[in-house]
Amino acid sequence: MLPLAEDGAMSLRLPEEIVVEEVLPTLRVLLARDLADRGLTQEEIAGHLGVTQAAVSTYVAGDPDVEPRIAEHPRTTETVERVATGLASGSMDGYDALAAVLDLVRAFEDRGPICELHEEAMPALRGLGCDLCVRGTDEAVRAEREALASVRRGARVLATAPGVAGFVPNVGSNVGTALPGAESAADVAAIPGRIYAIGGRVEVPANPEFGASEHVATVVLAATAAAPDLRGAVNLATDDDLLSAARDRGIDPLEFDASYEDRGERLRERFEARGAVPSVLFHRGAFGIEPITYLLGETGVEAAELGVDLIEAVRR
Repeated sequence: MLPLAEDGAMSLRLPEEIVVEEVLPTLRVLLARDLADRGLTQEEIAGHLGVTQAAVSTYVAGDPDVEPRIAEHPRTTETVERVATGLASGSMDGYDALAAVLDLVRAFEDRGPICELHEEAMPALRGLGCDLCVRGTDEAVRAEREALASVRRGARVLATAPGVAGFVPNVGSNVGTALPGAESAADVAAIPGRIYAIGGRVEVPANPEFGASEHVATVVLAATAAAPDLRGAVNLATDDDLLSAARDRGIDPLEFDASYEDRGERLRERFEARGAVPSVLFHRGAFGIEPITYLLGETGVEAAELGVDLIEAVRR
């Protein structure tokens, strides 16, 4: 369902509007400043960017608005520097510059900051794994979207359920979902920067990305290698009451060594020895390592829901 504006009208924003209103103005400002730093005149810059000389003056000497998620992105920095160098030296013409900018926009439309800005403009898109800009029949793209959407929904489950903040470890929690046949951390979607508890609330700092959590990915990859249907995980603080709640549900938690060294391989060995992958794994910590419990499920959402169910049982 599309969101409604205050007057009851449908609120409809196209991703192209985000590009025109947020992305291109920011790129023009950055390019104008870089070209000015290279000694080009405002007239020359205006010719390259297709804007007026007055606009260039505002870009260079004024205080124009820029979108920080675009301006501060490493890929933006690389593209602006490459285009400015090419235009200033004459090694890149307008066609080449346009191609570079289009490549950047397409990259940002595929799970990048343009998606984030579009979701803010149209809140109904949040958590849907929207693929408007890259829609197609590619099964790999569909699988990536589903994994990212699963992490979004799992993070929302943790952020909205009562009592979860008390089980978020000091190092933070995370939600992970692996792609089918995942082989490395780059195939596991998670929340960059982890999920934290602040003032009794669970805060989700960013949209999910692939390769964002090495620790959760290690556990997920070990689990899915032994049980391919288990591709989701959530980590919480180890708590005896939480483990007891799992046992009450017929789950036999598996304790493992807290050491990070060869953790994935050692987990695989433990799973093989048990002949199954339990949905609750935990360790008691070690020097410099906080005690952590991992909850597994077919997706990150399922793992998060298991965590919330166990927390509710403890709270009761």
